[in-house]
Amino acid sequence: QVQLVESGGGLVQAGDSLRLSCAASGRTFSSGAMGWFRQAPGKEREFVAAISRSGSRTSYADSVKVRFTVSRDNAKNTVYLQMNSLKPEDTAVYYCAASSIGYGFTTASGNYGYWGQGTQVTVSS
Repeated sequence: QVQLVESGGGLVQAGDSLRLSCAASGRTFSSGAMGWFRQAPGKEREFVAAISRSGSRTSYADSVKVRFTVSRDNAKNTVYLQMNSLKPEDTAVYYCAASSIGYGFTTASGNYGYWGQGTQVTVSS
């Protein structure tokens, strides 16, 4: 079992920055990929960013590329999502996810077996 706890969400204005954190426990943190997904009201959950277990490989949704940066600190069992130049369309609940065993890197939500409770990010115009 893996437990994930997100933090860092909030209400900001367009153009501001936020950094989300996700603290993991329950298994060797560096054993799998980590991802960030989001779900806006009335929409399906979508992929935002992923990082490989070593941190050497990352991937981003086109909508956040350049503005968002995913990173991880395996010594602290924590993954981060730095979000810059936020836009109103970034408003959503953001979820941290840990991949199932065996996935060193993946962007497919179906390969993530563990999910946090989510943190709300609201960007006002």
